[in-house]
Amino acid sequence: MEIKPFNQTPPTLNNQYNDDRVLRSWLKRMLPSDVLAEVEPSLQEMGELAGGELYQLQLADRLNEPVLTQWDAWGNRIDQIEVTRLWQRAERLAAEFGVVAAAYEREYGRFSRPYQFALAYLFHPSTDVYTCPLAMTDGAARTLLRSGNQSLIERAIPHLTSRDPARFWTSGQWMTESTGGSDVGRSETVARQDADGTWRLYGRKWFTSATTSQMALTLARPEGNGPGGKGLALFYLELRDENGRLQNIEILRLKDKLGTRKVPTAELMLRGTPAIPVMGLSHGVRNIVPMLHITRTWNSISAAATMRRGLALARDYARKRVAFGAPLSQKPLHLDTLAELQAETEAAFHLSFYLTALLGKEECGELDSAETDLFRLLTSVVKLTTGRQAVAVASEVLEAFGGAGYVEDTGLPVLLRDSQVLSIWEGTTNVLALDTLRAVAEGDGLAALQARVQEVTAQVTETSLVEAGRVAETAVAHASHWLTQIVSQGQAALEAGARRFALTLGRALALALLVEHAQWSLEHEQDGRARAAALRFVRSHIDLITDMPLDEAAVLANDEPLPVTHGELTPGQ
Repeated sequence: MEIKPFNQTPPTLNNQYNDDRVLRSWLKRMLPSDVLAEVEPSLQEMGELAGGELYQLQLADRLNEPVLTQWDAWGNRIDQIEVTRLWQRAERLAAEFGVVAAAYEREYGRFSRPYQFALAYLFHPSTDVYTCPLAMTDGAARTLLRSGNQSLIERAIPHLTSRDPARFWTSGQWMTESTGGSDVGRSETVARQDADGTWRLYGRKWFTSATTSQMALTLARPEGNGPGGKGLALFYLELRDENGRLQNIEILRLKDKLGTRKVPTAELMLRGTPAIPVMGLSHGVRNIVPMLHITRTWNSISAAATMRRGLALARDYARKRVAFGAPLSQKPLHLDTLAELQAETEAAFHLSFYLTALLGKEECGELDSAETDLFRLLTSVVKLTTGRQAVAVASEVLEAFGGAGYVEDTGLPVLLRDSQVLSIWEGTTNVLALDTLRAVAEGDGLAALQARVQEVTAQVTETSLVEAGRVAETAVAHASHWLTQIVSQGQAALEAGARRFALTLGRALALALLVEHAQWSLEHEQDGRARAAALRFVRSHIDLITDMPLDEAAVLANDEPLPVTHGELTPGQ
């Protein structure tokens, strides 16, 4: 008698808009009813694609990666990159849905940005990080529009914001060189001007994401300029000429990365590539700030979206996987684990979408000076906070599947690999923590954040939510007090605590936003799930401020001997 082996039913996805309580509830609260009625059909359609066709194509396309062909059969250098089937499909859909265009059409005023990012949030997890070129395209469009360079605006913006796949362009962002990505002021790329006035770029770009884009913004140092970021200029270039040939660009190789393997990230050599200055011939690092505000927001949304996808799969699997006589969805310890992940995911969602709301108001000129400083501060704080959350949640999601989470053909390990880039790209956690300190020093962002948290506590009425709001308020007050006190100890002590400071601000604000939405949901939806998320999150680590001796950090980091002095504990004491 043949014994039929057991095969575990895999997790599946339904319409990812209809199944996302948090997204639908937030949009219901934040968007005017007439706006929501107009945009919801497109969100439902995107949700159906994300849980259906795109997700299935993603699984089928799992083993495919971009292919670089440097030479044709007759020895001609062509440097052609072919992307995967999923990316080809994603490019068309991104244009047709207006995943970039919606923000620039401004059909819904300040609500255009939240709508755009709701589309991106649904789109991201099923498209193998096609949001990478979309983020850079959005950043390029914003930068060019703010540059005042009318000829470049007229040339590029109609393409970058088009809904026609045949006209739609994406943009690259070429900042990273072998000298480092964060310290872009050390760029070695040189800009030289020909006798006819044409600027040409010479140098090696070590890490250029989405190199199949039609254009790019990049930094280079005009000959004769001084060192550092002030000596760099921001340049616009188009990769190929009217005949489709690369314009003095050699693609040396595609990068072999831990994750985001579907993104054609290349190392390039620029050998006299024609380019156009965007905003003068200096202060290039300062001039890319509008781009960073956008790309960091995309990073935050992608983090929340990745967490949500992992949790959706884990929750469905828990209903199907039977162990020790019952589904995992009935096991108290497994439920406790999933509840923790849900709270972190909802916190990341509210934090990142709050940033989109500020961005929408900023672009419509509706922010006051304090809110403008808050927006500047939060582009760093939200990105670093959600980036860390995404890695932690993705790791737990894989563990929730047991061995299946470690097997490649389940399509699950990519969640963790792709999450890791979110705490690296557009500034590592430490780099953004230092940027947080600069933002606090240069404006009133910290006071505005503190006021926002206090506003929440003052407005909520449900007893447990009031108590949770006070935890957020106390954490921000502690962080503010720490900042005031630590300055007297010098720059080294300030920088050493920057990560804990920034994460405390991020997690405290996330808690306050959870509390605010939970109160609304109780009153308008008669639903206690948002409240449960807030009360679960408040039990996590919110206030991370603590004193860490600098000498202790130095000896541990460098593994140097630490002499025992009188009064200290000795082994066995």
